[in-house]
This record gives sequence, structure tokens and C-alpha cells, in this order.
Amino acid sequence: MKQLKLHHVRYFAVCITLLFSSFAAAELIVVKQRFETENFKTFNGETIKNVAVGWESYGKLTPEKDNVILVTHYFSASSHAAGKYSKDDPQAGYWDALIGPGKAIDTNKFYVISVDSLANLGANDPHVITTGPASINPDTSKPYGLDFPVVTIRDFVNVQKLVLESLGINRLHAVIGASMGSMQAIDWASAYPDWVPRMISVIGSGQSDAWTTVLLERWAIPIRLDPNWRNGDYYSHSAPTEGLIAALMFITQDALTPEAFNLVGKTKGVDHQTLQTEPLHSIHGSYAISNWLRSRAEARAKLSDANHLLYLARASQLFVAGHGKSLAEGLQKIKAKSLFLPSSNDLLLMPYLSHEANQQLLDLGKTSQLEELAGDSGHLNGVIGISQKAQKIKEFIEQ
Repeated sequence: MKQLKLHHVRYFAVCITLLFSSFAAAELIVVKQRFETENFKTFNGETIKNVAVGWESYGKLTPEKDNVILVTHYFSASSHAAGKYSKDDPQAGYWDALIGPGKAIDTNKFYVISVDSLANLGANDPHVITTGPASINPDTSKPYGLDFPVVTIRDFVNVQKLVLESLGINRLHAVIGASMGSMQAIDWASAYPDWVPRMISVIGSGQSDAWTTVLLERWAIPIRLDPNWRNGDYYSHSAPTEGLIAALMFITQDALTPEAFNLVGKTKGVDHQTLQTEPLHSIHGSYAISNWLRSRAEARAKLSDANHLLYLARASQLFVAGHGKSLAEGLQKIKAKSLFLPSSNDLLLMPYLSHEANQQLLDLGKTSQLEELAGDSGHLNGVIGISQKAQKIKEFIEQ
């Protein structure tokens, strides 16, 4: 009888623990914070007089400030990596499956922080704080447009470093990022090796090679060809909306795979037929799948800025870990244990880019490992499919 009662007590305790863990995870409400700095020196030697970026954090900072995990976000994302801004939010942060109480990146143990990038794509998103071409130039009291300095992945890293230092943090437990965030993560490890003992690159690369550079240029072309772009000076005129929508359509398609696209008809109610009536009878007719892709891009375009997209594409094109003469030079400086998680069928940042960086680190005698993500979502396996590597990530950051 005593054993039975003890069993019931333990069972009750487990249920209560699970209940409160689930409640805590569901109630992870976050607040966007603001950081400002003056006279920020860019990697190419120019100065941005006033910089403001947003940041979010999850978990608590230890008195020693030694439990910090920096999450660096991808091209079209922001610092909203996990949680919700209110209970009514329809969507949690993009890596909510990974970050939170009891999750792989456990906010009961770690203080997780993420920072909005300079020239963030969501310049018109009320939950994004960023400085970029759409920001007011204090010298003219008008938007910068193309007078805004070209910025690099290193500039994103250096702004993050300023945010961390403003909180009294001088060392990370780990840095992890996906896609453009992976570029920031590995550049952190190269630029500030004493800060970074662990680095995780998800759907990433060590540098943008010729193929990747031209692919990124394809995103810029529709914006430049839009007559409303006006060489970037459109803030008092009509925005280059059509060019921006076209660019965002390319980005969505490049992030997926043929398999994923062919499944859209089953999951989104888009019945793709080769001989559809409208395309058959008019060159102006549009396929249902194209309409679906455009509708997604139209929704995103409302919160985005065309010039910001161009600046992010250029920052990604300019990327090589370490921002030196070669990838090998940048990797040589890394002290961190590294983990690469490319997607096996990524058509955007193809897996060979991660394999190359991982192998060069091993050849240099560094500690590095690689595992591939599976799934039909291509590049997006690193976002919507990240749970498949949750245990691996947990083990890596906790060892």
C-alpha cells in the first residue's frame, strides 16, 4: 500500500512538473528591447552616426554572466527567435520549437539573446527595430536611400557585440544561427575567438562562392528593374512594390525544393494542372501555384523594404568567414568547437558549402563535426525541421 501511495505521489509530481513546464513554454511572452549607439564604424571604414536595433532575450542571466547563447537570425527574420509578444499572437518565434523551458536550448539554464540586423528586411514591421536605408539620415533629415553605407556580416556581428557589452557580457557560451545567421555565427567564432567556445552553423556556409553570389544577385534584379525604385530614392514616391514582390517570390522558391512545391496543391488547396484554362487562353493568365507564391510575397512585402533587401543580399554576397583574404585564413583563427547542420537537399546554401568549411576546420586540426538535416523542405529544413536535430544541439551546447 505504501509503495502504491508513493507511486501515486511520484506520478502526481511528474504530472505537475509537466503541466507547469508546458504552461511555462506556452506562456513565454517576450518584449522587444532597444539598443542605441553613435558613430558606428562599418567594416568598409564609413560611419553611421546613429544606430538603433532591437533585441530579445529568453531565460535569466547568471550573476557570472556565463550562460549566454547568442542566436543570429536568417535573411528574412528578426530577433524574434522564440516566444510570443502576447498570448493572442498567432505565430511564435521561428525557433520556438528549439528555445524555451525544457527545450533543446533550455531557458531554465541559458540566457538566450538575439538582435535585429542592420538593414533588417522587416523595416516596416512594428516588432522590428533596425537602422538601414529607410532610416532618417541625420545630415539631411530624409531617408538615407543608397547613401546608407554598404554593410557586411561583420557589421551585424559588431553591433551584436555592442549589445552584449552593454549588458556586461564579455563571453558567450555558444553562438548558433541559420542561413545568414550561420554566416554571423562562424564570423563571430573567427573575429572574436576568445568569446566563442561553441559554434553551430545551421543551413549555412563559410563563404559565398560564385554560384551563391549570382543566385543572390537574382533577388536584386527585379527591384533594380522596377521603375519605381528610382535608384533607391523612392521614399517620397511610390515604392518599387512589384520588384520587391518578385524578389520575395524568388526567395521563397529558392528556399524550398521541387518536392515541397509539388505538395503545395495537397496542403494549400492549390490544384496545379498543366493545362489550366487561364494560361491556355491568355498569355496574361496565371497559374494557381504562381498565384499562391505571389500572395505569400505580397503579404511579406507590406512589412519589407526593397532597399533593405538589396543591402542584405550584398552583405551575404560579401561574406567570407573572418572577412580576410581567404576562407582558410578566417577558419585558422577559430578556437570554438563547431557543429554544422546543412540540409541535404538545400538549393539555396547548398550542403557542399558546409562540408567545405567543416573539412577545412578538420584539416586545420580544429574540432568540428557535421550532420545533415533531412526532409522535403530544402533550405527551410533548418527552420521548420530543426526539431530533428534538437537532441544533437542540446548535447553539443551542454557538453
